[in-house]
Amino acid sequence: MKLRGTMSIDHRGHLLIGGCDTVELARQYGTPLYVIDEVALREKAREYRRAFHHYMPDSEVIYAGKALLTSAICRIIDEEQLSLDVVSGGELYTALAAGFPPERIYFHGNNKSPAELTMAVTKGVGRIVVDNLHELRLL
Repeated sequence: MKLRGTMSIDHRGHLLIGGCDTVELARQYGTPLYVIDEVALREKAREYRRAFHHYMPDSEVIYAGKALLTSAICRIIDEEQLSLDVVSGGELYTALAAGFPPERIYFHGNNKSPAELTMAVTKGVGRIVVDNLHELRLL
């Protein structure tokens, strides 16, 4: 296994992520369990921003919420000055509830409902990616 970010193996052979023993986490919270290395996530976000801004200073890096979207992830993505792509009303709700700036949200995805589009418009979502003429008419 290739260790990345803050991952390490302790003297007992347990995988540590961010100093947290994953065996103990699994005992406490059960499995399956997702453990995110915040340090590594932040480093990658900064790496992407630096790379794009080096070649295209006006570029925007957008995190795909479908990869994993929780309130904590939204706050990290905001703090690292990335924008956010959401593809459903649930993801949009999560981002807004987490306090993510709506002007940096891209609402993508097919089959958006009238209620989801209304929420996006009334909350000031920055970009709505229109999937079809029906959606355009609804807007």
